[in-house]
Amino acid sequence: MEEAAASAIPPRSGAVTVVATVLNEAAAMGELLESLCRQTRRPDEMVIVDGGSRDGTVEAIAAFQDRLPLRVLVEPGCSISAGRNRAIAAASGEIIAATDAGVRLEPTWLEELVRPFSAGPDARPDVVCGFFVADPRSVFELALGATTLPHRDEVDPTRFLPSSRSVAFTRAAWARVGGYPEWLDYCEDLVFDLRLKQAGCRFAWAPQAVVRFRPRPDLRSFFLQYYRYARGDGKADLWRRRHAVRYAAYLVLLAALLLGRQTPWLWPPLALGAAGYLRRPLARLWPHLADLVPAQRVEAVACVPVVRLVGDVAKMLGYPAGWWWRWRNVRTED
Repeated sequence: MEEAAASAIPPRSGAVTVVATVLNEAAAMGELLESLCRQTRRPDEMVIVDGGSRDGTVEAIAAFQDRLPLRVLVEPGCSISAGRNRAIAAASGEIIAATDAGVRLEPTWLEELVRPFSAGPDARPDVVCGFFVADPRSVFELALGATTLPHRDEVDPTRFLPSSRSVAFTRAAWARVGGYPEWLDYCEDLVFDLRLKQAGCRFAWAPQAVVRFRPRPDLRSFFLQYYRYARGDGKADLWRRRHAVRYAAYLVLLAALLLGRQTPWLWPPLALGAAGYLRRPLARLWPHLADLVPAQRVEAVACVPVVRLVGDVAKMLGYPAGWWWRWRNVRTED
């Protein structure tokens, strides 16, 4: 069990603590905390761990001290996982609701997220999965959100692994799996989810517990984001088959492009494959095109294949980097 989990204080039955970790998020804190103030079910407590911000983040949080039951712990150098564990260990609530800086919470987010915990003992879950949607501010961000994020009707609740920007769980479940894995810098919430599943925790689906977050504003920051995600996959030894399929598909594509002049019959299958690969993000984008002027529609549609390609390249570079780290840092327990 992680040190943070072992040091947890006794929880207050039925109380809800919202936790978050932040680092240099002064510009984003106002939107997050303002949305918490507008919740139909207010948190009993909020614990934020700051990893050593130098941009006035702590001061931005302090501006809400008279409107929210806030506690701020300053832990310079603290990672995301360690920050979440510190926040949960310091929390007094029996139920933990996790979110992140850089998001807006729908007014009913917390109410919907904790509602399943009021079920009877035989139906009460250990974990409740909230949902998240894009909050785009540009045409590129609109296309990025459509390309990378599923719609609610695409989600299989039995297989869905929640992001820690919108999830709730009991302190007992968190302690049972040793908290968030502090040896991981990215994908830590997926490993946490998988450990909860393996421990036999009961999951519930709360699709109306919605968090809105802004996609990355440009290709460079998107590439870095997905590179880090894939590196985290490699470190945690996640999704081997999924990454193998991606490498195989691009090897076939490269071979087909090299042979294309000599074998023109390859082009129709390639076009069909590309259409199939882009079908779902374009379908998600389609309803939003009516709100754009013609030039923006062209831009949005053109961004989809670029985002797909850049994201795939980032993953194909990040995954082996994670595996290299894993090979050099052999662990006897994960």
